[in-house]
Amino acid sequence: MDPDLHALEQRITDLEIKLSFTEDTVEQLNAVVVRQQAQIDRLVRELVELRDRAAAEPGGVRSLRDELPPHY
Repeated sequence: MDPDLHALEQRITDLEIKLSFTEDTVEQLNAVVVRQQAQIDRLVRELVELRDRAAAEPGGVRSLRDELPPHY
């Protein structure tokens, strides 16, 4: 077998192996992104719900700066 051809086949094999690992990594990262987006969506819904609840309470939205701690 021609040494140049063997070297070329080895390079192709190495690239195929790297591609396989890269595809696996991309799939894992995609799963993480999907989970994180679902968590972000849930947190945004909770934030909107909390804002709606705070706006519906008597007295409206209060600032913690308006409330002095007991030692003042």
